[in-house]
Amino acid sequence: MSFDALNIHPRCLQSLKRHGITEPTPIQAMAIPVALEGRDLVAIAQTGTGKTLAFGLPALTRLAETPRGGTRMLVLAPTRELAQQVHDVLAPLAHALNRTITCVYGGVGMERQTRALRGGVSIVVATPGRLIDHMQRGNVNFSGVSAFVLDEADRMLDMGFLPDIRRIIAALPADRQTMMFSATFPRDIATLADTMQRDPVRVEAGAIARPADAVRQGVYTVVREEKPALLARILRQEDVGPTLVFLRTKRATDKLTRQLIKEGFRAESIHGGHSQNKRDRAIDGFRRGRHQILVATDVAARGLDVKGISHVVNYDIPATPDDYVHRIGRTARASASGDAITFVTPEEGGALRMIERAIGRAIERTDWEGAVPLAEPARVQRRSSRGPARPQHGSGARPQRPARRTVSRPRSS
Repeated sequence: MSFDALNIHPRCLQSLKRHGITEPTPIQAMAIPVALEGRDLVAIAQTGTGKTLAFGLPALTRLAETPRGGTRMLVLAPTRELAQQVHDVLAPLAHALNRTITCVYGGVGMERQTRALRGGVSIVVATPGRLIDHMQRGNVNFSGVSAFVLDEADRMLDMGFLPDIRRIIAALPADRQTMMFSATFPRDIATLADTMQRDPVRVEAGAIARPADAVRQGVYTVVREEKPALLARILRQEDVGPTLVFLRTKRATDKLTRQLIKEGFRAESIHGGHSQNKRDRAIDGFRRGRHQILVATDVAARGLDVKGISHVVNYDIPATPDDYVHRIGRTARASASGDAITFVTPEEGGALRMIERAIGRAIERTDWEGAVPLAEPARVQRRSSRGPARPQHGSGARPQRPARRTVSRPRSS
């Protein structure tokens, strides 16, 4: 199938062809016909599968039939990076239709955003917090909005944006099309869909909350003190290209970045404590190859779209299976392959098993000289009068015993 068969506006088709995009991804092929009919939509798909075009192409095709003037489309995204990414994908299509578009997020001045909003920009891509700031100042007029998109809805709820989302929805016309895109579909998302949509069509592309098949996953069991030396050894391997390293805290991110630079690596950090300009410079430097390594907190897990990332290293194990999926989804994008490596300390065996249950498979352990055993799960105690306790229901198939591979122990630098 090609985009020519999907009744997309001819100018949008021309824009796609100029960028070498001719065939829709599975989520695009399923979502676009539904959205073109004006139906409300819930779309579930893995990260990196082209969700932005899945809602952008039909929304802009329908937008081309409406009069110019005033804001007609609103897209909410959870982070500044993701909002900018969505904007960059939609901007060529909007310009092809002679429509204006702006990106609204925090960490920068409000003056330029205010001028665009007060001027009635056609398409607004925004983070919830900064949009609420503009609403409080009377800078927005959403009376003409006909298309509302909630992108990365699960992440939005994880970050505590639900009150802001409800407040924004209350300011939108009741007669609108609402599209919700998410990588997972937990109960909270289902509840939100029930309250904000009318008879939505649900489409799914691939397994929910599963890493892409092209991502080669591996685990290094390691004591905390050995992590820096192990990371340095991995980064010096010949097949390691641009690498994204995830940690949990801003302080640890900066500390590790300084250590990597001291050891001769071209590294930069990105986290929520940096200004937007500094974050933009870090991402641009990583994208252009000035930095080989980008050390990040989860602020970059969903909003970072850089081609050619060969490795993702979970220096700190993710807090949830969803975070794991979204972190490692930064590699193996656009039909490429990639490696995802997770460091696991002895006390983190339970967190690893939770991830494996969620993705429905065991992750291969790397058998290196510094490997350590993981803590065993607590035994279920039998009830004296009512028989054994019922096991907890997992979210995937029980993982089989993982395979192991052997590598040499890294030397301390």
